[in-house]
Parts: sequence; C-alpha cells; structure tokens
Amino acid sequence: MFIVSSKYEVTVSFEDLDLMEVVWHGNYFHYLERARCDLFTKINYTYIDMKHDGISYPIAKMKVKYIRPATFNDNLIIETSILSIEPTMNLRYKIFNKKTNEKIFEAETMQIAVDINSYKSKYTAPEKLLKALNGRKNEEI
Repeated sequence: MFIVSSKYEVTVSFEDLDLMEVVWHGNYFHYLERARCDLFTKINYTYIDMKHDGISYPIAKMKVKYIRPATFNDNLIIETSILSIEPTMNLRYKIFNKKTNEKIFEAETMQIAVDINSYKSKYTAPEKLLKALNGRKNEEI
C-alpha cells in the first residue's frame, strides 16, 4: 500500500561507473534523489515549497539492497512511492533495468520533518503537502 507512486528514468553515464565498469554504489543515492525530486514536482510540492514552509526532510534512516549491477548506457526506471507522511515520511524505491525489466536495486528511507531554523523535529506534515496528497491512495502519477 502506498499513497502515491511515480516513475523516473535515468541513463547510466560513463561518470557513474567504477573501475569494474559498473555503477559505483554511491551513485544509486543520486538516482534516488533525482527520482524523489521528480515525485515531489509531480505532486506540486517541491523542495522550494518545503523551504518556504520552513522545513526540510533529512533522511534519518535508509535501508538498501543491491541486487544486480547497472552498466554504461543502461536505461533505468526508478519507481518511487510515498508510503506514509506522518509522523515520519517513509518512501520506497525500486530500480529496474528498462530493457530486461529486472529489479536491480531497492531501498527505503525514513525522513523526518525538521524546522530549518531550530533544527527541531516536527511530527506533522506541512499543510500544502497534506493537500497535495489528500485523497490519493495507491495512485500512480
């Protein structure tokens, strides 16, 4: 079960590779960030909106599983889902090789709303985010 889910595509570039000619493990986090930004844009609640609301959502916990490597020029589909938003925002990510449809990576993040001035945790989501997600259940955008 999820609130909303979206897909984002990325092509593996040469700079993403390590000496073994596969995507360096740390670059998957860049892919997740791009996909998360894309999802927030699609629901009309961007990082700029968060800043205007005086909050950020830093990652407090992350769980990852590397399944198969990605290589140069692979097209990857990143499926990002918001599972819950209060008291913490929980997201799930799955990365698939577009050509083979094989799942190659999965992750989950727990993110906590934090006041950007006091750095104190908040346990409720901003009103604009709640409105953006209102009425959505298992919706793919």
